[in-house]
Formats: sequence, C-alpha cells, structure tokens
Amino acid sequence: MTVLKTSMRNFVAHKGRMALSAIAVLLSVAFVCGTLVFTDTTNATFDKLFASTASDVTVSPKGVSDKDTRQGRIRSLPGAELAQLKRVDGVKSVTGDVTSQSVTAADRNDNSIGSDTGAPTIGTNWDPTEKRSVEITSGHAPRGPTEIMVDADTAKNKKLGLGDEVRIIAIPGEFRAKIVGIATFQVTNPGATLIFMDTDTAQRKLLGAAGVYSSYSLTAQAGVSHDQLKKNVVADLGTGVKVQTKAESSKEAEDDIGSFLDVMKYAMLGFAGIAVLVGIFLIVNTFSMLVAQRTREIGLMRAIGSSRKQINRSVLIEALLLGVVGSILGVLGGVGLAVGLMKIMGSAGLHLSTDQLTVKPTTPIVGVGIGVVVTVIAAYIPARRAGKISPMAALRDAGTPADAKSGWIRGAIGTLLTAGGAASLVVAGNADKAVDGSMFLGLGVVLTLIGFIVIGPLLAGLVVRVLATVVLRIFGPVGRLAERNALRNPRRTGATGAALMIGLALVACLSVVGSSMVASATDELDKSVGADFIVQSDTGQPITKGIADAVHGAKGLKHVSEAKDIEGTKITLPDGKTVTKGLSAASPTYAEDLRTPVVEGDLAAAYGKDAMSVPEGFAKDHKVKRGDTLTVDFKEGRTAKLTVAAITSDDVSLDKGAMYLNIATVERYVPAKMIPADVMMLAQAKDGQEKQAYASLKAQLHHYPSVKVRDQTDYKQEVKDQVGQLLNLVYGLLALAIIVAVLGVVNTLALSVVERTREIGLMRAIGVSRRQMRRMIRLESVVIALFGALLGLGLGMGWGTTAQKLLALEGLKTLEIPWPTIITVFIGSAVVGLIAALVPAFRAARMNVLNAIATE
Repeated sequence: MTVLKTSMRNFVAHKGRMALSAIAVLLSVAFVCGTLVFTDTTNATFDKLFASTASDVTVSPKGVSDKDTRQGRIRSLPGAELAQLKRVDGVKSVTGDVTSQSVTAADRNDNSIGSDTGAPTIGTNWDPTEKRSVEITSGHAPRGPTEIMVDADTAKNKKLGLGDEVRIIAIPGEFRAKIVGIATFQVTNPGATLIFMDTDTAQRKLLGAAGVYSSYSLTAQAGVSHDQLKKNVVADLGTGVKVQTKAESSKEAEDDIGSFLDVMKYAMLGFAGIAVLVGIFLIVNTFSMLVAQRTREIGLMRAIGSSRKQINRSVLIEALLLGVVGSILGVLGGVGLAVGLMKIMGSAGLHLSTDQLTVKPTTPIVGVGIGVVVTVIAAYIPARRAGKISPMAALRDAGTPADAKSGWIRGAIGTLLTAGGAASLVVAGNADKAVDGSMFLGLGVVLTLIGFIVIGPLLAGLVVRVLATVVLRIFGPVGRLAERNALRNPRRTGATGAALMIGLALVACLSVVGSSMVASATDELDKSVGADFIVQSDTGQPITKGIADAVHGAKGLKHVSEAKDIEGTKITLPDGKTVTKGLSAASPTYAEDLRTPVVEGDLAAAYGKDAMSVPEGFAKDHKVKRGDTLTVDFKEGRTAKLTVAAITSDDVSLDKGAMYLNIATVERYVPAKMIPADVMMLAQAKDGQEKQAYASLKAQLHHYPSVKVRDQTDYKQEVKDQVGQLLNLVYGLLALAIIVAVLGVVNTLALSVVERTREIGLMRAIGVSRRQMRRMIRLESVVIALFGALLGLGLGMGWGTTAQKLLALEGLKTLEIPWPTIITVFIGSAVVGLIAALVPAFRAARMNVLNAIATE
C-alpha cells in the first residue's frame, strides 16, 4: 500500500513532466480507436443498408462481374421468366429490375453529374423496390422516354432542379431527358449517382432491348422461408441463373465493401503502430530522465528500507497510471476522430449518420490495453535501472555517470543487427525474382531499423560531432556548449533521434520508390509508346460506339487504334493442356502505337488472319514455339485455330504478358453483340498536325465526360499526379508518428532543462545572457533533430534503392533519388528542432538565478 501511495504522490508531483508522454499515448490510442470505430460504423451502416434493400430472393444472370461494366457487356434475363417466376410455389410477388453502371450522365454544359469520388453512376428503373431506400420528395416518378428522376444529393451537389435537361450516355446509345422528380435517400447514401427511368425506357436505353431485365426481386409468401423459396426457384429455372437469398445477397455486398474497408483499416492501424513504436522512445526517455533526476530520492528510500522490487514496482505503477490516463483520453479522442472522418466522408458524398456510431466493447478494451501495455513495457528498463540504485546514491547529485556511456555489448549487438540487415538488403537487391527478393527486403528493413535503434547511442557520439563541426561551431562558445549537452548522454540523444528517424526513414524510402516509379513510367512511355494521343476512361466506363465514332471523326489523324480485352478465353496448347487466359484484341496499327519488343517473329504478323502472339514467359512455361497452332475457345463465341506469329519480350512494363491478335479475328468467331467495348484508343497525328489533331480530339470528345484524351505530356503528368497523391496520403498518415517524435524532442529538452536547473543557474551567474541560454537550448535541439533526420534519410534511401531494384524486375528500371525532397526534409528537420525548443528554451532563460543555484 505504501508503494502505491508513493507512486500516486510521485505521479501527481511530476504530472507536468509526464504530460507530453501522456499526449503521445493519447494520440496513438486515438488513432487506433478512431480507425476501429470508423470502420465498425461504416460496416454497420452498410449492413443495415443492404439488409433493408435486399429482396427475399434475387435472380440474376450468372457470371456477372465488374469487368462487364468496364468492357461494355450487357447481361440480361428474358422477360418471359417474369411470368414464370410468378407461378413458382411460395412467391408472393415478383419485380423486374433494370440496372446498369455503364452509364454517364452530363448536364447542358457537358459536365458529368456523377460522383467526384469514383462512386458509380447507376441508371435504373423506378419500381416498388426502390421505395425501400428512397422517397420522392419533389416532382413525380418518370412516365416516359423523355423523363428521368435523380437523387437529392446529386441534385444538390450538381445544382440540378426540376426541368433541367440531362444527357444519358449508355452502351446502346445516348438520349436526352428532363428531370421531373427528385428522390431523397431514407437510408445511407453510398455516394452513387442514381438516375431513375420508367421500366420500358430503362430496358431499351440501358439494356438495348424491350422486355428484358437485369434481375428479378422475389417476395416470399407468409410462412415460406427464403431458403425454401430459393430451392423452388432453382427447381423451376434450373442452374443457368444466379439465385440468392436475402442473407446471401447482403453478405456478398457486405464482403465487397468489407474488403475495401479492411484494406483501409489495416493500413491505418499500421501507421498507428508506427506512432506507437515512436511513442515508446518518448516514454523510455521520460522515465529514464525522471529516474535520473530522483536518484537521491530513490537512494534515500533504499536507505530507509525500500527494496529493489518496491522501487521497481513504484516506477511501473507510475507508468501504469500514465498509460491508463492517456489511454482513456485516447479512446474518447478516437471517437471524436471517427466522427471527424465521417464528416469528411460526408463531404465526399458518402453520408454516414452519427446515429449509427458503433463503438464495440472490444474497441476501448483494445485501446486501453495497447496504451497500458506499451507504456508499462517502455518503462520497464528505467524501472529496473531505478531498482539498482544503491542507498549511497542519497549522498550524490542527481544522475549517474554511467548514464552517459553505452555498453560495448549494446554496440556489438547493434552492429551485428545492422550488418545482418545490410546483407539482407544486398541479397534482395540481387534477387532474380521480385517475390523472393521482397522477403529479404522486409527482413533487411526490420534488422537495419532495430540495428540503428540499438546502435544509436554510439552513432550519436560520432554523428553529432560531425554535425556540430558544420552547424554549431560557427556560434562560438554557445555552440560548443550545445554540442556537449547533446553528447552528455548519448543514450538519451540516440533514443530521441531514433524516434524521429523512424518516420523520416519511411518518408525517404517512399519518396525514392515514388520518384523511381514516375521516372520509370516516363522512360517507358518515351521508349514504348509511339502514339501521340491516348483516349481512355478514368472511372472504368466503357468506350461506347459514340465515343469511338467521335475519335475516328477527329481531323489531322494519321490513324486510330482500338484495343479490347477478351476475357475468359480457353487456350488448348500443342501438348493438349488447356489454360484460361485473357487476350488483347487490337487494330493492326496498335503495333506501331505500342512498340512491344519481340524475341521471335514480327509483331505485325500477329495481327494477320487467324494469327496471334504469346509472351516470352508463357512460351517457355508451356513450350510454345513460333509457328505452333493454338486452339482458342472464345467464351462468348466459337473455337478458332490461331497460329503463333510472334513471341513478345517480357522485359517491358506496359502490357506485360499480353497476347495480341487482330480485332477482325475476334469478329470472325464472336457474335457482334458479345464483342466487348474498347478499353482504350490510341491515335497518331499526321506529320506537322499534332496541335490541330489534339484540339480536334478535345473538341470531339467534349460531349463525352466519361473519357479523357491525353497527349504524352498529359499522360506523364497524370502518372506523376497519381503517385504524388498516394505519397501525400501516406505522408499525411506518417505525420502522426513524426508529431509524436517531435513531442519526444520537446519532452527531452524540457526534462533536460529541469535536470540542469542548477547548472543553468550557475551559467547565468557567470555571465551567460538569456539570449545565449535560449540559443544554446535551440542549437541542442537542432543538432538532435538533424541527427535523427540524417539517420532516417540515409536508412530510408537505402531501403528505397533496394525496393527499386525489385521493381526493376517488374519493368520499372529507372532509379531516381528525389534530392529536392530529401534536402527539404533535412532542412525541415532543423526547423522542427527550432520549434520544438521554443518552450524549453524560454523556460531555461527565464529561471531565477538564485533559486536555480539553490536547487538540489
């Protein structure tokens, strides 16, 4: 009980010194709990949405996938099945649904009215099942081919109202209609744009034929279970269709959204884990310094009878209290963070109501558990050190000389780990396969990181001296004092720098990888793409016939190449084995527009009659030679005998592994209505007419907001922007770890000022001015920050360079070190050091000289 009282008294007495450690625990726990609450709330919201909108039993075409949308395939069920289903035992009612996501809608200015977040635009018929999710709040339901209804969120975001004209672009064609109604979501708005039509219009305009449906929604009679109704439907229709109960269709939808949310969840938890790791260093430093400052106090406690275990336990109880307080506040902060994320998602179009806020019992348990366990573990080593303090320490000043030294055992272990990690990185960089190399890369990253952390105190002595020579010596005696303060306790300096090192190492690694990817893509584009212009959709929409005709109608073009993906083709090899592969059907000029190197034959010959190409790896794996005949069974058509006219190189990144053939070949064996839409179009301008052709293409495609036309400069910038956006997102998540690391610098300096109170008083007494004192503290902070930055950036560039060597095996061969970013981060670290030192430096300079000298 005495130990508990002592721990409580010490905790309260030093609560100010522990505040920053508590904030680090709070931030880490808040990030973990916020992630869990947000994903749990989103899952619960979508579960409720799917459960409320799903029918008792749903009948749909078999084998429908997202690829059908991208390739412009129309899957439908014959209308005759509607009457047939009404006669099935146990059916109360049947509704025919018409739905298509291969839809683009544009306003009178040809601007898309679809979601800006990538959510689909869905064209559908207005039927009784829609009332489960939306309610007409303005106007009326569509009644003819010139009338549509839109959802209220789209109307608000795109400033649409009753009477406005909208142009609908679908696979069968395009048409114009006026908005006659607005429907408001009664459940969660998933972010999609909804366009309602009457059933007849939807069938003809979306599915291309009257009397057909995308699916059927069945309601069971009273007393008939969903499973029994499903059995009755299967018995009547057979297995040629997909039949699902309400639970099955809801589960499928939940799995689709759940897989995306899981990726986001674990990614965010991973960054939270990095912040927790960085927080450990802050907590270790805090308790190490508190123990050192209480050396005489602990010595007196030992002298009056306290055992080592009691002292150890006292420090751990303080850590436990810190962990509990920080974790509880972190759990509350996590709920606030989740609400904030919901608001952000709401502004992006996905409306999540706080009424559905889901805080599972496991969330606070996990949050508090992580915070407490991490804090206690981090405080264990300082607690052991406190237990070893002898009663004679009561006669000495605070701190011990041993604190300034790092043991040779630690140095040997750190050197061994670093060497092992470096060897793993070398092995990864020289691997023949990316999969094998990635394992050694991961091992190398872990070992070098731990090695640098362990060997940090030894590196501090060397690196800080070098940095001091360059940065501090110019400030004269004040700079030398700052250098000696940073070197006074290498273990402390090493731990503080290591916290900053972790975040900056990841920043440097990702910067190298991102820059190398952009440089590699740019080089590959220059080397492989002969086309002047690229036309494709950024949202996965198919290139419809209207769009293709518009491209062909542009002026100043030498030729236009079309490219299609032919999925699910069964290929019988010369040895009789069968494999299922996708084929790339294209115009013969595609060989000019995308210069894929060949190892045998001529790629142009692969576009000849009943000919094709195979990639080098496929040819080796299946012993296929040029001139061999392959039996190709088209999924939607007949079987063809195609001759291998060329074997393409695998030493590419664009279209790697593609099997090429002429679109005309596909047209001979696949019915016209089953041939997929183009996924991309390439065009080459006539000599000297590049600008005119580009302007003409832009004008032609202005009416089709679902696709974009880019020249090579545009495409390179697009790649750069996409990589940049991804890196900015990652940097934003890493910012939490860096913030915690900065708190560590502030905490170290603040506790160091307290520790050196008497020393500071003596320095002031012998003539050091307040300005010089502030400068000394700031310079000490800067050199510690630069030490961490130098280690982190060096380590990260090593990781990034090795990662690029693995990417080179996948075709991304150009290594580019983003020196502007690296230099900016390094200089920014000095600025961070200055900012971190503001409060500690101010406190040191404002100390009362006599009181400071009198401090024990």
